Amino acid sequence: MSHLYLVAVQASGGSGLALFAPVLLIFGVFYFLLILPQQRRQKKWQHMLSELKTGDKVVTSGGLKGTIFSIKDDSITLRVPPDNLKLEVSRGSIMSVTTQDEVTTAK
Repeated sequence: MSHLYLVAVQASGGSGLALFAPVLLIFGVFYFLLILPQQRRQKKWQHMLSELKTGDKVVTSGGLKGTIFSIKDDSITLRVPPDNLKLEVSRGSIMSVTTQDEVTTAK
């Protein structure tokens, strides 16, 4: 019986690195497939928000399309067609900027 006990102890007693290798591998995969791309998207979005200027055509997170009329610290006033309605939205609600190239290719 003691012989079987020794075999069982030797079989289960791996090194600490071998036990943590799968956990480290999973963390590495999550970092490169989920976290890193999200950080890149966030940086690109922050850069886009810092480059906004009056006259840019933008789309908000709610789907409103309009032209920037004025910019304040944390809010933007949009002119929304067809009645040239002026709406004040948060700077963070801007999802994309429509460039003139995109407008001409769509026509």
